[in-house]
Amino acid sequence: MAYKYDILLKNGTVADYGTDREEMLDLGILDGQIVEIATDLSPIVAREVFDLTGQHVVPGIIDIHTHFSTWIGGRYGHKMMALAGVTTALDMAGPVEGVWDLARDYGVGLNIASIEYVRPEHTVKTADPDNAEFQALLDRCLRQGAIGLKLLGGHYPLTSDATARAIELVNQNKAYIAFHCGTASQGSNIDGFLEALQLANGHALHIAHVNSYTRGLKRPYMTESEEAITALINNPAIRSESYLSPMNGTSAKCSQGVPESLQTQLVLAQGGFAKTEAGFEEAILAGWANINIDEGGRLVLAKGERAVAYWRYLGTDATVSFKVNPPEPRIRLATAKRPDGGFVVDCISTDGGGIPRNVIVQMGLALVKLQALTMKEFVQKTSYNPARILGLTQKGHFRPGADADISVLNLETQQPVMSLVNGKVIMHKGYVCGSGAQAITSAAGADFVKTKGLSPVIVDLASSGFYHPL
Repeated sequence: MAYKYDILLKNGTVADYGTDREEMLDLGILDGQIVEIATDLSPIVAREVFDLTGQHVVPGIIDIHTHFSTWIGGRYGHKMMALAGVTTALDMAGPVEGVWDLARDYGVGLNIASIEYVRPEHTVKTADPDNAEFQALLDRCLRQGAIGLKLLGGHYPLTSDATARAIELVNQNKAYIAFHCGTASQGSNIDGFLEALQLANGHALHIAHVNSYTRGLKRPYMTESEEAITALINNPAIRSESYLSPMNGTSAKCSQGVPESLQTQLVLAQGGFAKTEAGFEEAILAGWANINIDEGGRLVLAKGERAVAYWRYLGTDATVSFKVNPPEPRIRLATAKRPDGGFVVDCISTDGGGIPRNVIVQMGLALVKLQALTMKEFVQKTSYNPARILGLTQKGHFRPGADADISVLNLETQQPVMSLVNGKVIMHKGYVCGSGAQAITSAAGADFVKTKGLSPVIVDLASSGFYHPL
């Protein structure tokens, strides 16, 4: 028998911002694409049928800020994202070659992209690299399949001048650039965020996790939130995301008795602990610092003696999370709108992946229940906008011919039920069943990702929503 559909999804409530619909419909999938959307499609002509009565069917969730590299996040990130309903993710630090190695060995079917971190004494020599060094780094990482660079200012800052030059140079090359705000002059706080917009000077730039600069370190946190909103409205070339988890995530590694990351030092002091390795141990024992521990094929948060033992076993080279994000800024930044009705912050992200805070569905649907977002707006911020920013024109919507990347969600429980990527089921009712990965890259990196055993998905950022209005 010649089947019309490989998979037929029946009786779900389809919510799609791109086609402005929210109604009970069936989706027919063939050869990895959506070929028909209508009511009462016949199950007889489908190889496999899923009855999704009572569930919401949305374009696959795209998490535009995650970590699943050999440096941070690790091998469990793919499984953790799939369990959370994610179908596509941007690794926000690299090292990019390690991202591809883990995807090859531990991938579960996701589409993934990566950008390479800029870190003094690691990927650049000093905190003030010249343009030739920036260009060499960018050229190398593009050849290795990355789509751009990440400035880790909140952890390992550059000078303000070098930061501005990096942004300008990457824009000239029409690659991707993201910034965890902070320089040698300003910290990872609201003032560092405002400085970042000045340094961007009208260029395209992805500001990472806006909520992390509105924790009340300089002024009351809602005052900082409104400052951030006003600044983003006045800087339309900026792309941004915020996350909804109360937990942050940073490096737990110490050198010469001191945490390497300035962000880790800052949060230790915020909790009243010394910015030293000894102070760090006290914070873990007290429950202020939560070490990310391997458990059952994923990473979980742990504190106390068990966490200290694990941290020491790894020579302190672990990831740590602190409960430092107040709820009010998280909600305000996720829902704030511009005068024209568009969202101030483009996307909802997690800064998760291998860091245990993959809560787009869990907490994002809470906002839908509160009627702070409609379901279509949830889709806009978690799929449509990030797809546009990454140049994924076939994803983020349910137009006929689109890639069959789909997340099935239960609004009542606020949990993902099933996910498909390119028409293949990768997660069903908590069971991860996908394999491999598709590598989102530029034309310059396509051959390299093939050598890693991955299929390239080539994007052109010059024509994407990163460089053009959404």
